[in-house]
Formats: sequence, structure tokens, C-alpha cells
Amino acid sequence: MTPAELVLASGNAGKLREFHQLLAPLGFDVRPQADFGVADVEETGLTFVENALLKAREASRLSGLPALADDSGLEVDALHGAPGIYSARYAGEPKSDARNNARLLASLAEVPQGHRQARYWCVLVLLRHAEDPVPIIVQRSWEGEILQSPRGEGGFGYDPLFWLADQGASAAELSAEQKNWLSHRGRAMQALVAEMGIGRGQR
Repeated sequence: MTPAELVLASGNAGKLREFHQLLAPLGFDVRPQADFGVADVEETGLTFVENALLKAREASRLSGLPALADDSGLEVDALHGAPGIYSARYAGEPKSDARNNARLLASLAEVPQGHRQARYWCVLVLLRHAEDPVPIIVQRSWEGEILQSPRGEGGFGYDPLFWLADQGASAAELSAEQKNWLSHRGRAMQALVAEMGIGRGQR
């Protein structure tokens, strides 16, 4: 399957940048769905897996290429798992990282540091074609804690609020290389690449 074109079922510039950094060295040409006139689909699923499948299937159908979709989000224990699958639109439409972060801080205003455990989740789905009956699906998490104020200028989403005790930094303070290695998305991508390598000759 290498080298190969893949369509990324996302309009998120941050995700496109991260996937390009992860996959380009492996010989994959990751193209955004916008190149094929694919609009964001309505995420009607109730799980990250369901939403990732919806996005991948639509991108593959319209582009005619294998499609890679990511559905990811933040799960905060003190908020009973919120914002979860609604992470990207936690503060409503239009999507805004700044407004999402502000709402998260407001939601946790009465929760002291030390009780703000959270984790990022990433589900990746790879469809070889739109009707692929056995897509490759992997999921990985990244443990952290929500800060009381943002730190760092890098990353996107909730990264400025996502504190990593083992790194002594927020996700937004990590280099791109560090984040790609440690993050939920980086780990999921590593697992996906391993699955693709194992299955390439068998599927």
C-alpha cells in the first residue's frame, strides 16, 4: 500500500498538519477532503467509532481513494465524560477552540486542581474503499489534567489546558515531534501503521 494517496476525512488544519508529519516519512501522500469537494458530514454517531466511520465512508465515496478518518475528543472525569464526542463544538457553532476552552474552564470553575483528571481519546478508521466491510480501527488515549488557565502556544483544541505531569508541560508547550510521539493521535497512528503493515499482504 506504500506509496499511496489517502484522503483525510477532515477539514481541520491542525489534524491535517499532524497526519502529514506522521505519514509523509512513510511514503503516504495525505490529501485533505477539500481537494475533492467533500464537505464535513453530520456527526450523528453516539461514539467516536461511529463518527469516524461516517466521515471516512463519505470521503472515500466522493474521492474514490482510501480514506483515513479521525474522531477524537476530551473526556473529563469531573464532568462525567464531557465534552466527549461533542469536544469540537462544546461551545456551539461555529466551532471555536477559544470558546470551547472558555466553556471548559467555566464548567470546572468549582473543581480544584488535583481533581481535574482527563484524557484525550483518538479513534482512527481506515477504509480501503467506501464499502470496505473490514475497516482498520484503532483507538488510543492520553492521560492528563485540566489546568486552571492556558499555557503554551502550540497544538490546537484543548492543548493549552491539557497538563502532562510526566512532561512538566501542557500539550501546547510540547514540540510537534514530542506531541506526535506521546499523544493519543500519535499513538493511534503508530498502531494504525502497524496494522496496515501486518494486513497489507493479507487483505
